[in-house]
Amino acid sequence: MNLDRAKDSGREGPVAIVTGATGAIGKAIARRLASIGYEVVLVGRDENRTQEAVQDIISDTGNDRVRFELVDLSRHAAIRALADRWEGPLQLLVNNAAACPRERLETADGIEMQLATNVLGYFWMTQEFREKLAGSSPARVLNVASYWAGDLDLDDLEFKRRRYSNGQAYRQSKQANRMLTAAFAERFRALSISVVACHPGDVNSKLSNDLGFGGSETPAQGADTPVWLATRPLKMEDTGKYFEHRQAVPDKFAADQAAVEALYQACLAYP
Repeated sequence: MNLDRAKDSGREGPVAIVTGATGAIGKAIARRLASIGYEVVLVGRDENRTQEAVQDIISDTGNDRVRFELVDLSRHAAIRALADRWEGPLQLLVNNAAACPRERLETADGIEMQLATNVLGYFWMTQEFREKLAGSSPARVLNVASYWAGDLDLDDLEFKRRRYSNGQAYRQSKQANRMLTAAFAERFRALSISVVACHPGDVNSKLSNDLGFGGSETPAQGADTPVWLATRPLKMEDTGKYFEHRQAVPDKFAADQAAVEALYQACLAYP
C-alpha cells in the first residue's frame, strides 16, 4: 500500500480490516498497521476484548483512527451486514480469524465451526468486500494461513463422515485458505486486487494451545511476514502466491487447479 498516494488523495492513510484482531497475531498485525498510519478496523465477536484491543492500540501508537466492528465471522449473514453498512474506502483486508475447538461444534446455521470460521469466513469476507476493494484499487487481500496444512477432503469438509480431530480440521482449513487464495487471485486480477497468503510466525496463543502447541516467537515477530506482505508495494505478479519468512514458497495445494476450483464451488454453495 502507498501511504503517500493515500495522503495526496486527501485521506490520512489507507484503510484496513483485520479479522480475529483480539488474538495474539491479529492484534499485533493491527497494531503495526496503525503505527505506520493506517486506519484500522478490528473485527471481533467479543465486545469487551475488541474494545480493549482498540484502546491498547490507540495508546501504543497514538493513532486514533482505530475502531472495531462486532461480527460473528462464522455466519454469512453477519458478514453481509458488515459489508452493507460499510462506508468509505478499503485498501486492505486481512483475513486472520480462526477457531479451533477441541470437539466438533456447529454454528447456529448448522455448519461445522472450523469450516465456517476459518474457511467460509475468509471466503465470505472476500466475496462481500469485493466491490469495496475494487473501488479503492489497487487493493490487497491477505489470508493468514499456515505451513501446517493438509488433510482436505472435498467430500467431507464438515467431518460428518470422518472422526473429528481439531488438528486435522485446522490443517484442512489452512490448506483451504491457500487454495482459495489462488482461486480469488485469478478472479480479482483484472480488478487490481492482489490476493496473497502466508504463514505467520509461531506464537504461543490460545489457538496454538488448543492445538497442543506452544510457540517460540513474540506476537510482533509472528506478525512480521503478514505486515510485510500487507504493506509492500503492490506487485500483481505476487497475486495468488504463498509466503513464509518473507519468501514466496511453491504451493502444491494451489497448483492443483481442479481441486482449487472444486473447493471454490463448494464454498460458493453455502448460503
